[in-house]
Amino acid sequence: MKFLYGLLIFVPLAIVAELMHASPLVIFALCCAAIVPLSGILGAATEELAGHTNSTIGGLINATLGNFAELVIAAFALRAGLIDLVKASITGSVLGNLLLVLGAAQFAGGLKYKSQPMNRNLAGMSSTLLMVAVLGLVIPAVFLAAHPDPLRKATVNMSVWVAGLLMLGYGLSLVYSMITHKAIFAEGGEVAHHETPPHWSLRKAIVILVATAGTIGVLSEFLVSSTEEAVASLGLSQLFVGLILIPIIGNAAEHSSAVLMAMKNRMDLAISIAVGSAIQVALLVGPVLVFLGLMFGQPMDLAFTLIEVASVAVAVAIASSVMQDSESNWLEGAFLLVAYAVIGVAVFFY
Repeated sequence: MKFLYGLLIFVPLAIVAELMHASPLVIFALCCAAIVPLSGILGAATEELAGHTNSTIGGLINATLGNFAELVIAAFALRAGLIDLVKASITGSVLGNLLLVLGAAQFAGGLKYKSQPMNRNLAGMSSTLLMVAVLGLVIPAVFLAAHPDPLRKATVNMSVWVAGLLMLGYGLSLVYSMITHKAIFAEGGEVAHHETPPHWSLRKAIVILVATAGTIGVLSEFLVSSTEEAVASLGLSQLFVGLILIPIIGNAAEHSSAVLMAMKNRMDLAISIAVGSAIQVALLVGPVLVFLGLMFGQPMDLAFTLIEVASVAVAVAIASSVMQDSESNWLEGAFLLVAYAVIGVAVFFY
C-alpha cells in the first residue's frame, strides 16, 4: 500500500490540469494515473470498515464496494452518452479479471509453488455464476440479432428485465456463500479474510472511504470529459479503451492484491478477488448501469457486440477449465495471459 501513496501526487496534478484547460490527452493520462492509487486506498478503507463488522456484513460491504471506482467511471461515461464505451468497460472488466488477473496470480504463484490447491466449492460455484453471466450477455445479443429492432426499444425493455434477474441471482449467491453455506467457503476465502482485525478506527475508515469516493467521482468526470478527444488523438477506438484501459485503471490495486495473495499461497483468496470481481461486474455492476441509463435518459441495453460476447464466452470457458481440477500451476496462468493478449490484439485492430 505504501507505494500507492507516492502515486497520489497525480491527484492534484490532474485537478490543476483540468482547471488550466490542459490538452485532453494530458488530462486523460493524469486522471488515469490518479485513479489507480485512489482505487487502492478505497479498497483498503473498505477492508478496514468491514473489519469492524461481522464476517457476513463485512463480506457484503466488500462485495458492494469492490468495483466502486469502475462503476463511477462508467456512470459518468453513461451520463455523457458514451454507451459503447460503458458496455465495453463491462465486458473488459470481466475479461481482465478472468484472464489477466487470474492468469497473473496463477503464474506468479506457480513460479513459487509447484502446485496450489483451490477450494473445490469456491471453484464450482464460481464456474456456475460465470455461466449465468454469459447467459446474461448472450441472450440479449441473440434477441437483437433475431428480432428486428432498429430503435432498440424492445431490446432495452428486455434488458431491464434481464438486469433485474441477474441482480437477483447475485443476491442469492451472496446469501448462499455468506449466510447459509459460509462454512464451506471459509478456508482461505473471504470469510477468513474478513476476520482480520482492523488497523484503523471506524471513524477513520469512514472518513477516508467517503473522501476517496468523492475524489474518484470528481476525477472520473474529468476523465470522461477528456476521453473522446484523447482517444481520437491516440488513434484508439472506444472499444479498445473500454475493453482494455478502463478496467485496468479502475482495478489496478485489486489486481495486484490477487497476485500478492497467490504468492503467499492463498489461492482461494486470489480467486475470490479475481473471479469474484468478474462475477460482480457481470451480475451487479452491468445491471445497475442499465437502470442508471434509464435515470440519465441514456437507455442502455445488454446486447453486446459479437466480438465482446465471443470473448467473454471463451474467457469463461477457459477460466472454468483451469479451475475444474481445484489446483493451480504456472502453465495454466500463462495460458490465461496468452488468451488475454490474443483478445487484446484482436480488439486493437478491430
